[in-house]
Amino acid sequence: MFGSVPKNLWAKRIKPDEDNRILLATRSLLITDKQRKILVDVGLGNKWSEKARKIYAIQSFSEEEAGIDPGTITDIIITHLHFDHAGGLTRHRPGSEELELVYPHARIYIQETNWNNAHKPSLKERASYLNENYEILTKTELHLVNGSVELYPDVWVHQINGHTRGQQWVEIRDSRCSILYPSDLVPTSHHLPISYHMGYDVCAETLMREKEEFLSTALARNSVIVFKHDPSIEAATLTKDDKGHFTVRSHIEI
Repeated sequence: MFGSVPKNLWAKRIKPDEDNRILLATRSLLITDKQRKILVDVGLGNKWSEKARKIYAIQSFSEEEAGIDPGTITDIIITHLHFDHAGGLTRHRPGSEELELVYPHARIYIQETNWNNAHKPSLKERASYLNENYEILTKTELHLVNGSVELYPDVWVHQINGHTRGQQWVEIRDSRCSILYPSDLVPTSHHLPISYHMGYDVCAETLMREKEEFLSTALARNSVIVFKHDPSIEAATLTKDDKGHFTVRSHIEI
């Protein structure tokens, strides 16, 4: 999760267990108004074998337990199709290995670049893109978008490529404030320093450039950043410390 950063440094921020695992969230964002319920990312899902659950210490719960009625979700924005962001799109029918959609009435938005990337992943990413999570999406109202797009008034997506080709981060903005969901560009508050990035990133140089641009904009606008994978800090505004590193200014509960 911290790439080339030595363990004796990152372990001061987030403590690993005896199996060298750290606690992570797979946080979704729900955007609602009088017409729509828009869900951003859908987590790991429940299709995991007991062996995988044990290896990764997966603790999952149903959409209903999260307070979400899947049938009422009108739109889903998937930041990218890695299993921890898109696994919850499908599930096995009761008593069967046949897959079905968890959110049957939702329009789904994915960057076209990422859709293509998922179908022909590199060796580095092959284990992260699982067909069972997205093959069935051709039977949905699937929208492939390109670049920066305003999907609905004040709801934008923006393409980035450092973590994986065609990832998109989400921006909700109006004249007063903005909320940003950077997904794996800044997966936790511990990844705010520019050099703290994941070994999963396909191009560290690109990611660090994208992250510096993103965080500089967020700081200038006093935006709220929602952290996808942070187990304790859901969202925060930013400042810089005395060394010039980005850091949390205010922790915001959402």
